[in-house]
Amino acid sequence: MIDAAPPVDLTTCDLEPIHVIGRIQSFGWLLSFSSDWIINHASLNCSDLFGCDARELIGVPATRFLAPSALHDLRTRLQILGAGSAVERVFEVDLLGDGRVFDVAVHPSGRSFVLEIEPHEGGRRRDYVSYVRPMIDRMRQAPTVEQLCASAARHLRGLTGFDRVMIYRFEPTGAGEVIAESRNGTVDSFKGLHFPASDIPAQARRLYARNMLRIITDIDDPTVQIYPAVGPNGDPLDLSMSGLRAVSPIHIEYLRNMGVKASMSVSIMHRGKLWGLMACHHYAPLVLSYSVRTASELFGEFFSYLLEQRVADSTMEKRIDAVKLHDEIMARVAGGGTLLEAFGEFSESIRKVIPHDGIVGWVHDEYVFEGEVPTRAQFEELARFLNTAGASSVWASDNVVSAFEPAAAWLDKAAGVLALPVSRSPRDYIVLFRREQLREVHWAGNPEKPVELGPNGPRLTPRKSFELWKEEMGGHARPWTIDEINAAESLRITLLEVVLRLADAANAERDRAHRQQDMLIAELNHRVRNILNLIRGLVSQSKEGAASIDDFAEIIGSRIQALARAHDQVTRTDWSPSSLYNLIRTETDAYASKSQDRVRISGPDALIAPTAFTTLALVIHELMTNSCKYGALSDSRGLVQVTLSRGDDGGLRIDWHESDGPAVKAPTRRGFGSTIIERTIPHELGGSAAVDFPTDGLRATFLVPDEHISSFETPSAVVREPQVEPDSGASIAAGLGGGTALIVEDNVIIAMEAEDLLRSFGFRDCRIAGSVAEALHQIRDGEVSFAMLDVNLGKETSDAVAAELIAQGTPFIFASGYGERLSTTSRFGNVPMVTKPYNERDLRGAVTKLLRGRG
Repeated sequence: MIDAAPPVDLTTCDLEPIHVIGRIQSFGWLLSFSSDWIINHASLNCSDLFGCDARELIGVPATRFLAPSALHDLRTRLQILGAGSAVERVFEVDLLGDGRVFDVAVHPSGRSFVLEIEPHEGGRRRDYVSYVRPMIDRMRQAPTVEQLCASAARHLRGLTGFDRVMIYRFEPTGAGEVIAESRNGTVDSFKGLHFPASDIPAQARRLYARNMLRIITDIDDPTVQIYPAVGPNGDPLDLSMSGLRAVSPIHIEYLRNMGVKASMSVSIMHRGKLWGLMACHHYAPLVLSYSVRTASELFGEFFSYLLEQRVADSTMEKRIDAVKLHDEIMARVAGGGTLLEAFGEFSESIRKVIPHDGIVGWVHDEYVFEGEVPTRAQFEELARFLNTAGASSVWASDNVVSAFEPAAAWLDKAAGVLALPVSRSPRDYIVLFRREQLREVHWAGNPEKPVELGPNGPRLTPRKSFELWKEEMGGHARPWTIDEINAAESLRITLLEVVLRLADAANAERDRAHRQQDMLIAELNHRVRNILNLIRGLVSQSKEGAASIDDFAEIIGSRIQALARAHDQVTRTDWSPSSLYNLIRTETDAYASKSQDRVRISGPDALIAPTAFTTLALVIHELMTNSCKYGALSDSRGLVQVTLSRGDDGGLRIDWHESDGPAVKAPTRRGFGSTIIERTIPHELGGSAAVDFPTDGLRATFLVPDEHISSFETPSAVVREPQVEPDSGASIAAGLGGGTALIVEDNVIIAMEAEDLLRSFGFRDCRIAGSVAEALHQIRDGEVSFAMLDVNLGKETSDAVAAELIAQGTPFIFASGYGERLSTTSRFGNVPMVTKPYNERDLRGAVTKLLRGRG
């Protein structure tokens, strides 16, 4: 399934596959040099590169062929090499001084230096390495190892374009399991399949631990011999770290039997050991540029770091769960109950920490159970066997028949056993059981299909490989992990405490936990009281101006919502200074959305410190709502002019002027809203506030000290369009037929984000195209019910795609990173556009506008 060992005797598993095949794959050239830069080895296809027979290169100084500048760069890279297994890469090297550029990898091999040369990718070159960081950032959000692996498979397939990418995890026995995959819709799923250790022998796994990436561009492509076969000392050239190294014909036959034409594997390391592989399959030849392979290798290294973090997090969670289980069990029996009381609840608590299919409690010859377990008579026999194993530690086996032959009688119920002694003398046990694992494994192909034998024997075909795994794993359960055994040991100690009534220790632990809890509760109580005091003040003061219960609810709700909006605006900028322009516009959108053109702001924008932002939010909120209820915005003619200016002392001046509205009368009493307007800024910020009530409209002036102002900025122009309430995702999909959505986007990260959003709307399928040609092919090749087009695709635009969609009557929207409508889209009428970065609501709003425009 995955890159097997080099062609050495696979039955001799202690061979180190470092003196490898004297052949390389034909998509590159290979040279080796002595420390004096004399050519020792050359691939026979070097005649294509140097214009002479490769045999004529041996013993010749590198300076005869390599340009001085290229040789200088290579020597420099060798100087900075780290460990002996490190490989340095140089891109776009004028290697021969003739204007042709190549990508070069160089690494030490014994006393030699190996130089691997490939043609540089021509045309438009993308910096694929830059894709890795945002991919890793997205993967960091995966909370579990399983979700992390699934995300990694998906991102690596998006980066490389393989038909299938699998995450293959090794088990302690050397066997492996496909735990995650990403594939196109035309290939079978391998997820959940297990394969025997012989598929990837031990010497191949050792090689994977050294060389992180292996690539096969075409299994039918001939390999190229290296000359001479051995060096001056009679040793073959060590190609362990070579990226061009040819692979075993056994592995080629294995891939051919699967129909795979190209493959790649990226090693996954965990604490210096090989944890698994990212295995990639393609059903046609696939040539990956050096930059893509380099990005893939970097992706694999970062993934290994994330995996190590998630595994550590998982281990910590298991420990925390074990501690919680300890506390739960101790609390349950603290009142003097026996171990077997409420055994059902007790077993369910254990299952959350150590998954199992059955559990038996055996205390003082009393037998209780849950799930699939042996009978009482069968268990008594097992208990006598466990007595011989001692009572000082946990006993675990995933193949109990191998140690206890009578277990064959109940193999249909359980194959794995985890026994916890819960008494000093070997007598009492809590025993967990797991079923035989084969019940949970299914082959991805047709089980009735005849097996076709390969030239290297039946074991090298995928179906025979799986049948071999079934044969090897017969009678085995899913292994008990180290974390589970450690949790069981902790549980054993806990149960001993229960049995032996170690109440004093339990009470001390509970006292410590209570003290810590009291401290947390005290801190939480302090913070909650502060919030409650603020809310109580708003509630108490707001009731004065309320004419009814509904009116009161509206007033208090709007004030709390104003605080929430201000808080959101601050948190969106990571608690950095926020725009006063945006605050005013937000309040306008919330309470005067139909009067947006009648609220005018002028002067420089002020960036307000977070500590002062909520204070200003309350003031602006009260001014806006009062204007909507009683002032200029309460009819269709009034205007509100807000003028911002910078004072001589660096502070902020805010002038609020209402005009052309209803005649204004000074209030006869001061409500809470008026109090907020007039007193909040002086009291909270040390500024000043002045409010006047001339007949032609309210006037208010506020001065905010410079300590609350981060800076003054030139405000950005804002073109306001009518607000459209977006339809639901289901309504969108229904309105567009719910079929296939086409995403034309040349950035794989953005494309996958858009795919997630459109799928959440209910589209059955999403197709991604990174170029105009690919998009046109997708449109003409199948039914596309909706499209989302990136305006700029690097050196081309999506105009041709839009024209084709219009010709076919297919609705679409544009996406742009320029922040405004481009002239290139003007000839397509009123096609909605979302501006990057966009979110779900932005996208729903654009599609809603599209649907309503069609209606």
